[in-house]
Amino acid sequence: MVTRLVLVLGDQLSLDLSALRAADKARDVVVMAEVMDEGSYVPHHPKKIALILSAMRHFAEELRAAGWQVAYTRLDDPEATPSIVGEVIRRAEEFGASEVIATQPGEWRLIAALTEAPLTVRQLPDDRFICALEEFDRWAEGRKELRMEYFYREMRRKTGFLMEGDQPAGGKWNFDHDNRKRAQVDLLRAKPLRFEPDAITAEVLDLVEARFGGHFGTLRPFWFGVTRAEAAQAFDHFARHLLPGFGDTQDAMLEGDAFLHHSVISMYMNIGLLNPVDICTRIVEEWQAGRVPINAAEGYIRQVIGWREYMRGLYFREGPDYVTRNALGHGRDLPAMYWGGETRMNCVSQAVGVTAKEAYAHHIQRLMVTGNFALLAGIDPGQVHEWYLAVYADAFEWVEAPNVIGMSQFADGGIIASKPYVSSGNYIDKMSDYCRSCAYSVKDKTGETACPFNLLYWDFLIRHRDRFGRNPRMGPVYRTWDKMDGTRRQAVLDGAARVLGDLEAGRIV
Repeated sequence: MVTRLVLVLGDQLSLDLSALRAADKARDVVVMAEVMDEGSYVPHHPKKIALILSAMRHFAEELRAAGWQVAYTRLDDPEATPSIVGEVIRRAEEFGASEVIATQPGEWRLIAALTEAPLTVRQLPDDRFICALEEFDRWAEGRKELRMEYFYREMRRKTGFLMEGDQPAGGKWNFDHDNRKRAQVDLLRAKPLRFEPDAITAEVLDLVEARFGGHFGTLRPFWFGVTRAEAAQAFDHFARHLLPGFGDTQDAMLEGDAFLHHSVISMYMNIGLLNPVDICTRIVEEWQAGRVPINAAEGYIRQVIGWREYMRGLYFREGPDYVTRNALGHGRDLPAMYWGGETRMNCVSQAVGVTAKEAYAHHIQRLMVTGNFALLAGIDPGQVHEWYLAVYADAFEWVEAPNVIGMSQFADGGIIASKPYVSSGNYIDKMSDYCRSCAYSVKDKTGETACPFNLLYWDFLIRHRDRFGRNPRMGPVYRTWDKMDGTRRQAVLDGAARVLGDLEAGRIV
């Protein structure tokens, strides 16, 4: 019998992976490889790299214990090649294999590399998701608007999560209206579960420090779980201690409390250590037992079977060029403050600071602080996309790119969002305590002390009035501008020009 190779990537650490199910333990060899190309095609956060490498090494041990032969390449192996395809070719020569079984990667870049490899590579569907790509395409076909809310309802019906017959539990599909409360300082609030590095992880940390120490972000202390058991413990801890308060304050931001009631398990789910169906099943059980209010359960399930699945479907439907789209023609360079450079804007400083320290920021920090500013300031969406892909531990292109290119930057021209997610400083002030200790005044609309969000918000709308002026959801905003005193309008635009000029000159904003 001819040996076949079974490729398992660093975000495919699932025992029920389609490639493993199609393989034969008795003759096939699992190939796993830590390669330089994957760690450096964008400057990934050191914590993200350490998470993936340590989880890969632990998963390889789990596979060996289950009876698989595993050919594992470490980053510092002297014979290692720099790419996934290079390692597959090297292992094919070593084992005399001409066929490779793989589960389709979550990135067009790797799909193309495997397709073009000088071997027979059979890429199987990644069926760890609730919605198959063909199923998403059938749902999308012929629709004028691909709105997540309608897709989400289909996923609720398909799974039965929070359904009572053919009706949504609680009489509503969406309880988002209840999930926009400010957070209060609570010293007794539980924190995400932290894990001490074992010997394998300690070795990985030294390697990452040596090879990727110059990347943005703090490596130590490293506290992520790196095994299926640890990921399950982290989720159980969230479900018991934090889920009940998740809904109310999921959009809130609080200085000095990076996590609030968020689960911080998306990175475990996205590398394969947790299963989305298992997660949602547990959430429903907590609600049915009366331990969790429905707005918390529904809000969490919507993120898992709604946004997560919807983003994946759109990424693959739109094709490899999606990440290059720039519908608004934005071209400014990403400011140094995104890489930890100085800024006087406390909200940006807080969001970037948490990102540097934890390889994490929750969805509102990403969307309404760093994303909002980039969109208002006209930053090149390709650079914004690569930043998000680099700095977050849960960022893999299939889920990150649509969130950034589509939802955050409106660079896809409105496929995901019916209007751009932009706001003045008022939204940030409403949902956080960041503005209290900022060098700028969120109440000032013009002048040197005016919050840059206030100035750039109107400047953005005026720059793009031809595109958005006829949008029925934005009509009232433009009418507000039109009623504004002419002197004040000019002061706003002059202030915005000053801020943008400072950005282009590399001055501190």
